[in-house]
Amino acid sequence: MSDTTIKTALVTGGSKGIGYGIAEVLIKEGIRVAITSRSQENADEAAAALNKIKEDYALGIESDVRDLDSQQQAVDAVVQQWGRLDYMVANAGIGHFAPLQELSSDQWQETIDINVTGVFNSAKAAIPALKETKGYFITIASLAGTNFFAGGAAYNASKFAVVGFTQAMMLDVRNDGIKVTTIMPGSVATHFNGHEPNEKDAWKIQPEDIGQIVLDLIRMPARTLPSKVEVRPTMPK
Repeated sequence: MSDTTIKTALVTGGSKGIGYGIAEVLIKEGIRVAITSRSQENADEAAAALNKIKEDYALGIESDVRDLDSQQQAVDAVVQQWGRLDYMVANAGIGHFAPLQELSSDQWQETIDINVTGVFNSAKAAIPALKETKGYFITIASLAGTNFFAGGAAYNASKFAVVGFTQAMMLDVRNDGIKVTTIMPGSVATHFNGHEPNEKDAWKIQPEDIGQIVLDLIRMPARTLPSKVEVRPTMPK
């Protein structure tokens, strides 16, 4: 086992987008990061790129947030590899956008399974390890968790649920020394919904900006907890 004094993080859905941006910032700070993807190939490819920042500081894990056993195996893999888990970022998410009349039951179910049940599974798997380290659990929600819009029935429902879940979890586990925060970004330049980030996205929040917020949160004094962070582009189009 490697040096168990170095802090570690697990980021779900970390092979690209916001999750990758978070991993990048944390590794530059000297924190080891495991990233999950439903594809081991994608996880390994992203981890290889991250390890160019700092050798042996990234680990790719195949895991499906919809499955509690899969999430538990991911947490166990981190603890087995590095001896501890200090930070868990529940980032994996999906978006199906359509008027309710056109939204299929499969699209609804997938959105809830990944965005809501996935966060529950991540929390259930991580709490025992985070209790040992007095760690931090962070969810990536959205401004869609407080602002509803047409065509957003499934996505709004899932992100409203994530915000509520995270705030209740914060009250449940803070006496165990675990901090809990939800980050609610507006427009972010990511691969979300098949989008390929490009120069036209320069006005948007960048994935590494969310990484900086995660880093700022874990740097906060132990006595201080920003339980909900809303973040928007400075100059929206």
